[in-house]
Amino acid sequence: MAPQYGVPEAALTGLREDLAGEVYVPGDPGYDEARIVHNGMIDRRPAVIAQCATQADVSNAVLFARETELPIAVRGGGHSVAGTSVVEGGLVVDLRRMHAVVVDPEGMTVRVEGGAAMSHLDRACGPFHVATTGGRVSTTGVGGFTLGGGSGWLERKFGLACDNLLAADLITAEGKHVHTDAEEHPELFWALHGGGGNFGVATSLTLRVHELPVMSFALLLFLPESAPEVMRTFRDLGATAPDEVGGGVIYFPAPPEPFVPEHLVGELVCGVMVTYAGPVDGVHEFAAPLLALKPEVQIVTDVPYADLQCMIDDPPGLRNYWSAEYLTAFPDEAVDVFCRRGGLIPMPTTTQHVLFMMGGAVAAGPSEYPLAWRTAPWVVHPFGTWEDPADDERVRQWVRDVRADAQPWSMDAVYLNFIGSEGEQRVVAGFGADNYRRLAAVKAVYDPDNVFRLNHNITPAR
Repeated sequence: MAPQYGVPEAALTGLREDLAGEVYVPGDPGYDEARIVHNGMIDRRPAVIAQCATQADVSNAVLFARETELPIAVRGGGHSVAGTSVVEGGLVVDLRRMHAVVVDPEGMTVRVEGGAAMSHLDRACGPFHVATTGGRVSTTGVGGFTLGGGSGWLERKFGLACDNLLAADLITAEGKHVHTDAEEHPELFWALHGGGGNFGVATSLTLRVHELPVMSFALLLFLPESAPEVMRTFRDLGATAPDEVGGGVIYFPAPPEPFVPEHLVGELVCGVMVTYAGPVDGVHEFAAPLLALKPEVQIVTDVPYADLQCMIDDPPGLRNYWSAEYLTAFPDEAVDVFCRRGGLIPMPTTTQHVLFMMGGAVAAGPSEYPLAWRTAPWVVHPFGTWEDPADDERVRQWVRDVRADAQPWSMDAVYLNFIGSEGEQRVVAGFGADNYRRLAAVKAVYDPDNVFRLNHNITPAR
């Protein structure tokens, strides 16, 4: 089928010849499948999808887009809730064919290609009994996750994902390859610790890994009327939790899983997830006061880390709308507000009302990076997911109401990977104003024309 959007046929033929990967345009077999992203609310039709197989492919795709004046979206895992992994009438640099992972257990590093998902990383590291902080969903892309900061179950023990970033290879807006680390292009390297995809297409990342012989967790389900006491107990335990502990409290409709009693399926429950970077005895010790509250369901066991990472995977195609507020404190009044809003989750949907424990190695980590939220002890993360478009407005309003509820305790700064498009001020707040100015100066060097702007965008300094 002839290309649309005015892309010259000769140029398109040249791109197909230049790429080791595949090129899709509207009407091609596989095009519609290739343009689908995780958020079912996003339905965009790119002019060209370049499924890159090599670093040279990425360079060629970027140069093609610039020559044909097409806006560029970069796709790794495709999990951007705002849908920035795909662009209407533009070119998608699709990295999914580039997912190789090479573990160096002696050097305690791992090299990950730019299109790898968390499952590629975790499964490759598992046989060596090592791990690094990854997202809580196995289909999340490692690249966007890490460059945006990278919050996951292991963060209190091993720091954020970007704290473990040792080197990166990028293709710039000029199609050039740049290698960066603490010694080479150090200002760019600093910017990649939270600045996201603003500076180029990351074709590989080198990350520090840590010994993790065994992982364990507890999943406890309580009736909603027990939630205030459960949350206060969890909060108080969190104040002195060892760094090995992670987790949170989650309001959600109980899923039809074998471990959920039939009478609870589809009903609102208050769940507690406790993760432990070590053997199961550590979970039992930490969670003992929670177990004493007699949950309706309790699972306490060890588990391979890669399996834990798959436990709360949500299927692609659901409609998604998320946000977050990072808190300076979580007093009893905040507990009561959180629980009241949890009781108002739109039903029947798969929406979740989440409180994550922060602190540990996150708060103690490198303060120079552009992550203004890292000292927050708690984060409220309303995570709207649903199927029926008729529920769009009521779920989005519920998410906005959660944010409003949290304002008295909010530090304003926010982890940008947790939110969609919420305006320039939220972006600036996520980085911090001084960091934003410094990032804008880096942006002006590596992407002065703001080619990579479909993201939580940093405007180049003028």
